[in-house]
Amino acid sequence: MTRIVTVEQMKAMEAAAQAAGLSVEEMMQRAGEAIAAEVRKRWESLAGVRVVVLVGSGHNGGDGLIAADALAMAGAQVAAYVVLPRAETDKLVARLAEKGLLVARADQDQRSRVLKNLLSSGQIVIDAILGTGARLPLPGPVADVLSTVQGVLEERRDRPFIVAVDCPSGADCDTGALAPETLAADVTISLAAPKIGLLNFPAVSKIGELVVADIGVPRSPDPEPADELVWAGSHLVRGMVPLRPRTGHKGTFGSVLIVAGSINYPGAAELAARAAYRIGAGLVTIAAPAPLQVALAGALPEATWLLLPHEMGVTSEGAAEVLGRKRESYEAVVFGPGLGVEDTTAAFVQRFFALSSATASGGFGFVQRPESAAVAATPMPACVLDADGLRLLSRFADWPARVPAGTVLTPHPGEMAALTGLSVEEIQADRIAVARRFAKLWKCVVVLKGAYTVVASGTRACVIPFASTALAHAGTGDVLAGAIGGLIAQRVESFSAATLGAFAHGWAAELAALDVGSERGVLASEVANHLPRALEDLARRPS
Repeated sequence: MTRIVTVEQMKAMEAAAQAAGLSVEEMMQRAGEAIAAEVRKRWESLAGVRVVVLVGSGHNGGDGLIAADALAMAGAQVAAYVVLPRAETDKLVARLAEKGLLVARADQDQRSRVLKNLLSSGQIVIDAILGTGARLPLPGPVADVLSTVQGVLEERRDRPFIVAVDCPSGADCDTGALAPETLAADVTISLAAPKIGLLNFPAVSKIGELVVADIGVPRSPDPEPADELVWAGSHLVRGMVPLRPRTGHKGTFGSVLIVAGSINYPGAAELAARAAYRIGAGLVTIAAPAPLQVALAGALPEATWLLLPHEMGVTSEGAAEVLGRKRESYEAVVFGPGLGVEDTTAAFVQRFFALSSATASGGFGFVQRPESAAVAATPMPACVLDADGLRLLSRFADWPARVPAGTVLTPHPGEMAALTGLSVEEIQADRIAVARRFAKLWKCVVVLKGAYTVVASGTRACVIPFASTALAHAGTGDVLAGAIGGLIAQRVESFSAATLGAFAHGWAAELAALDVGSERGVLASEVANHLPRALEDLARRPS
């Protein structure tokens, strides 16, 4: 299990490794080799590939120099550019020079001519200037060099592949603060463990793909359960995949009720239902206004239907009683995608969850009816609450006490803002802490969507290792909600269902992008259709 750590925790881990006999030199050697290996994975051949390594004065720079040596041995044309002075007796610099590799020094490079020349044709740039202990603002020489790099890259037609060692230079690994000169990496190779600040904004916008490299540092001592925060690699989530006994039938794999869709958003119901089926649920029922059945029945003939009372194609207040008689027949309810936020639908939500109109903040003033108590008394399975369902619930202060045990909320930052009263900027600046705080307060599982989605409960939290623009399309959130609901229906505990669902969702998006040829044009339905393969790939995917 890979824990996400602060800078101080990382220092403690390294100190413990040294006390156990792992020297700094050995850790640097392993780090440099891991960096080179990650680069080699991404290039069919490094023969003649031009690599520029930006080198700092500390261990981070040492990691970069060792990587430079390994890449040169693999056939690359490597040059090291020493941004901050290293000791005259530095063996790593001497080793490169002895092999005839160019080692240039910023303090001897008038008007940055050598740097500009190297960058004009460099195909790979490795940022090994500052490590996780650096603090802002940047030292003048570092800021100057990074500004020069930015200027050269802006003038180039083609952009080199940029690798950050442990963190992009200019990122605060505790807070996520970012210097304006920071280079945007294509991949950040986080050594031993991910650093918590890199997963907050704005730093997360510069790290590209985050890869965790094992350099032999033992994991930190087990924290208190309430402090557990982990990187949800495949090693963690593959144990959450529900078994599929050959003797199973549709009842074995559970049933999901999808309460979703409206005349303006019919596809939301179909996408959530498709995802629930694709993740392995045995039976999926769509509960929606009658006009949607005509439009969607052919798109997903496997779904059954529960037609709801409606007004002009949006679910109306009377639907609460219809659902109240049926909901105990299901193992999971996915509630909210595409419902709309009309007053009649808000009235339906109030009655379905028996919310108090006295605490409503949405501006509508209907009186709570006695039937609401009867609806509330009907047992309700765990819910996955998403999209318009969240926005409607946010109108009622007492909603956390009314949702069933095991409920999972799947807000994007805007929906989280509606639920919490925080601004989107406040949420994005400290995503992990915000998700954990409100999961504990609400006694729910919170899935805060976005690049490196955060999953949190009262005692556990993890970060999902995907940041893909393949998910930056309408409907992918509906797919995630349906996938989590489908896993809950298969008797996967809510936190595990949310974690596995988010991981499978991210990996399915990457698989869909490979099939389409680009992240640019992936459709939400294609993400849903790749969920089965994503689960099967878990057995083969490296952690």
